[in-house]
Amino acid sequence: MFSTKKNIVRFGAAAVATITVGALAGCSNASDAPAELSDGDVTISLAYWGGDARVTQTNEVIEAFEAKYPNITVQAESSDWTGYWDGLATRTAASDMPDVVQMDELYLASYADRGALTDMGALDIDTANIEDSALATGQIDGTQYAFPHGIATYAIVANKDLFDEYGIELPDDETWTWDDVADLANELTDKSGGAVTGADQLGGFDIGGLKHWARSEGNEVFGEDGEVTLDPSILAKMWQFELDLQESGGMNSAAAITESFNAGISGNDMATGKVGLAVAWNTQLTALAQASGASLVLLKAPEPEGVDPSSYKPSMFWSIASTSEHKAEAALFVDFLENSEESADIILTERGVPANDEIRAAIADQLSATDQAAIEYQDRVTPGAVAPVVTPNGASTIEAILQRYTQEVFAGQSTPETAAEAFVAELQTEIDNAR
Repeated sequence: MFSTKKNIVRFGAAAVATITVGALAGCSNASDAPAELSDGDVTISLAYWGGDARVTQTNEVIEAFEAKYPNITVQAESSDWTGYWDGLATRTAASDMPDVVQMDELYLASYADRGALTDMGALDIDTANIEDSALATGQIDGTQYAFPHGIATYAIVANKDLFDEYGIELPDDETWTWDDVADLANELTDKSGGAVTGADQLGGFDIGGLKHWARSEGNEVFGEDGEVTLDPSILAKMWQFELDLQESGGMNSAAAITESFNAGISGNDMATGKVGLAVAWNTQLTALAQASGASLVLLKAPEPEGVDPSSYKPSMFWSIASTSEHKAEAALFVDFLENSEESADIILTERGVPANDEIRAAIADQLSATDQAAIEYQDRVTPGAVAPVVTPNGASTIEAILQRYTQEVFAGQSTPETAAEAFVAELQTEIDNAR
């Protein structure tokens, strides 16, 4: 199944991207003996998801790594998102997990809990320039099962061109509240005569918004024990805010929200200039700006005074299989991906804003204005941010569940309070069933 040194083999697409207990039952922890580099020739395997641009960049990084370490060959394979997880689960169950794997926060606990991943904190990987709060996104019960390659932060995106066109000044995002957000959205709808709508949906379609609202109230979606700790009243409050904004005309209708969401990052209502405000990750700014052709700015989601709800979202991780026979070489490759300017000059921000502070600064001059704006925003909002608990095993479908209940609330099929209670109960059941 593996490729030759210069080629990439792609998995076929799969219908299901869930990780089950049975699929991982074949995993076992390898020896805890210290990993040592081999003097002889070694081949390590790499698996990742991504499109053509990522494949090309990854090949270039591998060539640079192999030139620096000629006794190590990296054999790589890639897939689309869903095919990747199906293929990885199958291979892991057969004790054939690739040495180095691209990992996502939603599935990290699923693999770690089954003993499929190595404690990378025991390996020789430099973490001096990665913030503790970023490293914590890859930890479960204090064990470093994954290293974040790229990180992102939650934001409100504003189409400055639209606000300028209708003579509306953007407020100070260091002090504004959700009431200010609503006033701004309503003003744009009113002054444009309905030609544009103030805002697209402002929460309920991704875990980032849910975590922000919860942390703003001193709450968390998940607790340290893997239980759902979300207070349903907070989710209901978020939905009620949006329902009120819909009623006043400041936010898209339920039908428009669904259509915008399904259109994706390059076709949604922010990308097509139909709304003035939307929520996104800071790393999505460039894609939105390119699609819209407009001047877009990143604003902090409102934060109560004295509360810091901001946190890092890893765009992706690197993990090493517990069954790997070449952990030292795998760690050397991960260190090269994370910490070398050679790798950074190739990847830039394709895998997210680099988690390594020095690397982030080193590539800044090579980036587009919007990528630089994304980095500046991230540096502005995340100092001191504490990482939320990693999504527990069984909860990887949280966004699909959240989206379903959000659409029910927006369509008037359920009240915010009833839907919030049902969401928490269903999510807890999913976690319990995975144990």
